[in-house]
Amino acid sequence: VYRQGWTVVNIQPLPHVDLVREMKHLHGIADSSVTAIYSSHALEHCGYGAHAADVEATLAEWFRVLKPGGALFVSVPDLSVLATLFVDPTLTPHERFHVMRMIYGGQVDAHDFHKVGFNKDILNSFLAQAGFCNVTTVRSFGLFQDTSDLVFHNKSISLNVIAKACKPGDDVVSVNLPSPTAT
Repeated sequence: VYRQGWTVVNIQPLPHVDLVREMKHLHGIADSSVTAIYSSHALEHCGYGAHAADVEATLAEWFRVLKPGGALFVSVPDLSVLATLFVDPTLTPHERFHVMRMIYGGQVDAHDFHKVGFNKDILNSFLAQAGFCNVTTVRSFGLFQDTSDLVFHNKSISLNVIAKACKPGDDVVSVNLPSPTAT
């Protein structure tokens, strides 16, 4: 998804991509130089734990490049919502399969696998460990038309949060972006 004023980072060299990088390796982007980061349905593609701490490394890298007070807009599949949908006895097998793909990724290429699941508590814990604060859950960011607004069986399947990069600095930035829709 392209929008003027935003730099698109992706692991795949697609036509709209400005920087081909892993999310955890934003080399070439200076410390405290970015006003806002928008990530929709990408963080769940990172590994976790002792041998693949990609979630932690990615959040640390995002924190590194954000200006003091910079905003992180992050959307991930809400595992609590998807788990409830998956066990819903009214779903057909086809619908349940669709929910399963939202949990594990579409798996259409080597990068389209979900390696970690998030609910509000888990995501907030990772964000706090990385130094983010003032975490707010919103229904919609109002920035892009993408999977952050995906609804299935009248349920929003995305967990959308805005977090602030809480770090000292003289040049604390105030982010003035479209008002999100609160939950």
